[in-house]
Amino acid sequence: MKKEAILHIPLSQYAYATGEKDITIRLRAAKGDLCSCQLYYGDRVDQNPVIRMTNIKMTLVSSDDLFDYYETRLNNIYPRLCYYFALEDGCQRQYYYERGFCTQIGYNRTEYFQFPYIRREDIISPPAWAQDLIMYQIFPDSFATEKGSIVKMAKSIETGYGMISANRLGGTIQGISENIEYIRELGINCIYLNPVFMANSYHKYDTADYFMVDACMGTLEELKEMVAICHRNHIRVILDGVFNHCGPDFFAFRDVLTYGSKSRYYDWFYDMPEPVCYMDPPDYAAFAYVKEMPKLNTSNPQLEKYLIDVGTYWIREADIDGWRLDVANEVNHDFWRHFKTAVKAVKPQFFLIGEIWEDAGVWLLGDQFDSTMNYRFSYLCKDFFATRTMTVSEFDAQMHKMIMRYPEQVSLVQMNFLDTHDVPRFLSYCVGDRRRLRLAYFYLFMGYGVPSVFYGDEYYIEGETENAYRSPMPWGSEDNCYDILREYAQIRREHSAIRNGTYRTVLCQDEKGLYLFLRENEQEKILIALNNSDEEQEISDKAWRIPPMQGDIRIL
Repeated sequence: MKKEAILHIPLSQYAYATGEKDITIRLRAAKGDLCSCQLYYGDRVDQNPVIRMTNIKMTLVSSDDLFDYYETRLNNIYPRLCYYFALEDGCQRQYYYERGFCTQIGYNRTEYFQFPYIRREDIISPPAWAQDLIMYQIFPDSFATEKGSIVKMAKSIETGYGMISANRLGGTIQGISENIEYIRELGINCIYLNPVFMANSYHKYDTADYFMVDACMGTLEELKEMVAICHRNHIRVILDGVFNHCGPDFFAFRDVLTYGSKSRYYDWFYDMPEPVCYMDPPDYAAFAYVKEMPKLNTSNPQLEKYLIDVGTYWIREADIDGWRLDVANEVNHDFWRHFKTAVKAVKPQFFLIGEIWEDAGVWLLGDQFDSTMNYRFSYLCKDFFATRTMTVSEFDAQMHKMIMRYPEQVSLVQMNFLDTHDVPRFLSYCVGDRRRLRLAYFYLFMGYGVPSVFYGDEYYIEGETENAYRSPMPWGSEDNCYDILREYAQIRREHSAIRNGTYRTVLCQDEKGLYLFLRENEQEKILIALNNSDEEQEISDKAWRIPPMQGDIRIL
C-alpha cells in the first residue's frame, strides 16, 4: 500500500457539506493501489463510551494520471461527524485516522477525523441558477454600435469632470441592447461584460469613476435599459469590477498626487512612497508595473466601504446579477468576505466570479466567490484539440484532476472557456483547421462546468495580439458556426445531466483519438463521444461511427 499517496483533509474539497444534514467525503490514493475503501462514521458526541460507527463502501469516482479518488455522500446525517477509513490493497488492511495509519481499529474518538458541525452559514451554495448558465462574453468596445453592425468611431471625450474617456472601435451599450435577440437565439442566458465604467483607456480597466457609466459607451439609463431587455429575454447580466487597482483620474489618486502623504486618501493606496511621482515605471505599487493602474489598499476601512458601496450600488441601480472580479487573487481575503456578505444581503442569488488563473481553492470555500475563471480548462483544450500535443488519456486525466480539486457544487459552476479578452483566440492555435475549434466548443458545452463563448468565436475570429483578439465583431459574415453553437447550446439546455450530472470516463483510445465519457444524474444518462482525429472512427461494440473531428451524443 502506497501510504504516502493517501490523503484526506477535513473541511476541504475532501470533506464538505452540501446541505444541513448532507456531507460528501473523499479520499485520494495512488492510482490502481486500493482494491477496497470503506468509510466508518459516527456521531462525534455520541454519549456511549465507544462511538457507534456505521460503515459504507466508498466508490471510485475519478482518476487522474497519479491518483484515484474515492467518494461517498452521506445524507440525513448528524450535524457533527467523526470518521476514519478502512483501506485494502489485496495484501494488507490499514485503518487511516487523522493521526495516521494503524492495523488495528482504534476506539479513541480524538484520533478520528472530525467534521465539527454543519453550520448552514458555511455550506457552499452558489446561486441555484448558476449550473444552468450558458455565457457570452462581450468586450463592449469591439461588439456593436447598432443592430448587426459596428461602425468604427475612435474618439476621445472630455467629460466635464476633468477626465478624458477614450475608445478604439466605438462599441456601445446601446449596440449591445440592439443585439440581444441575436444573443438569445444563440442559446445564451447570461452575458458577461468587460468594464463599462468611466475610464481613460478603451479597455476600461483603469477606472476613473466607479459610479458613472463611461461616456464613450453610453449612459446610466442605457445600461439600465440593456439589463432590463436582457431580463425580459431571460438573460442574466454580469459586470466587471476592478477593485485591485484604479486609474490615474480616480479622484483619490489625483488627490494623493497633489498632496502626497497629507492627502486623506494616502492610505487608500498600497505602499505609496513620499513624495509621490507619476512616472514610468512607477515607484508605487501598481498592477503589472503599469503607472496608470495604482494598486488600491483594500484593507483600509474607508476604501473598503467605498468599494463595497460600489458593489451594492449597481445591484440596486441597474439590477445586475453578478460581478466578475478583476485580479481577484491580489486583493486581501477579508475584503472579499465582506464584499460577498454585502452583495448577497442585497440579492441573495447573486453570482460572484473571481479572475484567478491558477488553483483557486482558498477563494472557493463558500466565504468569498461562487466561481472563478477556469483558465486551466482552456489550457487543456488548447493542448488536446488545437495543437494536439496531448493524448486522449492525458487529457482525460487532467480533466479529472481539475474536477476533483474543488467541491462538486463549485466545480459545476466554474466558468469554462476557450479564450477571453486576455489571451489569443483559440482558432489561432488550430493551424487553420476550424474543425478543431468546433470540436473544442462541442466539448465545452458537453463538459463539466459552465460554458462561456467569447464574442466573435462564432465568426471564426483569429488573433494573437491584443488588437487582433479584440477585433471588431464581423457582423454579417456568412462564414460562421453560429448554428452549430446554437445546436450545442440546445443540447445542453435539454439535458440536465450535462448541466449537473457526474462525469465518468467510458473509453480513451489514444491511437484513434476516441474519447467517450458519461454525464449522469438521477433523471438521465448521456453518453458523449469525441473523435479528435482526421479519420472516421467506429465504436464497434456500440455500432457507432463518429466522423473525423466531430462529437456526438447518445441518450441511454
